[in-house]
Amino acid sequence: MPHYLVSGYLPDNYDPSVESEETIEAIHALNREMIAAGVRKFAGGLGPSHTLRPQPNGELLLTDGPYLEAKEHVGGLWILECANLDEAVAWARKGGKACRFGVEVREIFFMPAPEKD
Repeated sequence: MPHYLVSGYLPDNYDPSVESEETIEAIHALNREMIAAGVRKFAGGLGPSHTLRPQPNGELLLTDGPYLEAKEHVGGLWILECANLDEAVAWARKGGKACRFGVEVREIFFMPAPEKD
């Protein structure tokens, strides 16, 4: 079955310390539902971003923040194994409602490494 990345986007000024108990419990309930349905393979929230940016001299510069300037940042993710995109979108809708933020769904393409000769 295909796997999907469901990523949640938070505003630039998001402060997790003010998240309501209701929202936190809704997220926990959704995770329990996903586990019971057998679709959740991994889930987690994300801390601040650190980006390596290529420089003209070939070096990589470590910077804070996302690679691109944006008003929203990926704040968490689920890896789901679903029968098809429609099922993944249905779970993503629940995620957006529980977390109260926008979500994105992308299929993950697996490309196994070639076998050694």
